[in-house]
Amino acid sequence: MRPTHERPGSRQEAAGAFSGSPHRRGLLLMDWIRQAEQDAPAPVCGFTGFLRQDPDAVTAGLTLEWSSGVVEGNVNRVKRLKRAMYGRASFELLRTRILIQP
Repeated sequence: MRPTHERPGSRQEAAGAFSGSPHRRGLLLMDWIRQAEQDAPAPVCGFTGFLRQDPDAVTAGLTLEWSSGVVEGNVNRVKRLKRAMYGRASFELLRTRILIQP
């Protein structure tokens, strides 16, 4: 059930403005924030406050083609291996598993 103060479709419109797009839309960020502050539900309005704290970083993240995803994936893999081997094996085995695994 939708709250009475909410426009039909506004939640989907606010959430879907940037998702699923093959093109980067960082330049539209400030327009989206203004629209979300006027029309969107309270949780989305709260999220816009966080986006306003560092708009340059958010715009760069939405616009530039570079990503730290590969690095974050490797960090996640190393942490997973470390947790799985904690107290069971030596550092040398951990090092070997990290280096040989793709």
